[in-house]
Amino acid sequence: MRTALISDIHGNLDALQVVLADVDRRGVDEIVCLGDIVGYGPNPIECVDLVAERCAWSLMGNHDFAVLYEPTNFNVVAKDAAHWTRDVLEEAVEQDPASGNRRLDFLNRIKTRQLHEKLYTCVHGSVRKPINEYLFDEDIRDDPAKVRRIFEMIDQRCLVGHTHVPGVFIHTEEDGPDFMRPSSLGHEDPDDPALIGVHVFDPDEKAIVNPGSVGQPRDQDDRASYAILETGDDAPHRVNFYRLQYDITAVAEKIYAIDRLDDWLGDRLFQGR
Repeated sequence: MRTALISDIHGNLDALQVVLADVDRRGVDEIVCLGDIVGYGPNPIECVDLVAERCAWSLMGNHDFAVLYEPTNFNVVAKDAAHWTRDVLEEAVEQDPASGNRRLDFLNRIKTRQLHEKLYTCVHGSVRKPINEYLFDEDIRDDPAKVRRIFEMIDQRCLVGHTHVPGVFIHTEEDGPDFMRPSSLGHEDPDDPALIGVHVFDPDEKAIVNPGSVGQPRDQDDRASYAILETGDDAPHRVNFYRLQYDITAVAEKIYAIDRLDDWLGDRLFQGR
């Protein structure tokens, strides 16, 4: 089974289209979305429609929740973007009630938690707080009790988004927790420039995989990020991480043209933060 993992699209249609084209080129059995389809970016309607069409399921992210209900613990820029996104979705209902209500119904039906392949617990944030708890690599050093509790709540493996940083948290009884960015993992196909890392799961480890962000990376790499999870009975499971260039300038210009979206949301795309 080959499953494409996408997350944190944030209304960035251009990045999403590039990622989906790459997914189609590689061939997968299904695509799943780990949340935050909307928020920040200029094309929420198109992104919701593509995820509804292409993904087997999606999870509720904190920005999806904010648009549907109320943005809590958001800074001013994020809150304004959530309110603008909500207005765009509601205006779409007025213009075309059938498609607009179908879109809102899709968002209202997405879950906070899924179980993939009877093994991978899937949430947007963490298993402890599925919608809005961040799990950062520095938590291993700065908040070991938090990391320990999260790993205690995982049977074996977990898929998350939210931080916009790709990588794998692992935990073994012998060595405790660690975090590996894709660049430290190495990969098996040097002829594939988009493939930046491969992790083969060890049966003795617990693991939390983050595919990174399609639409707003925050690891100082401006390329769209996603992953493909390979599972099966005949070989160890593995996850392949990919990065793809897309037209950031086009997205930024769309953001700059919308008065209610802060220009910083376009600027940050060039910086990968």
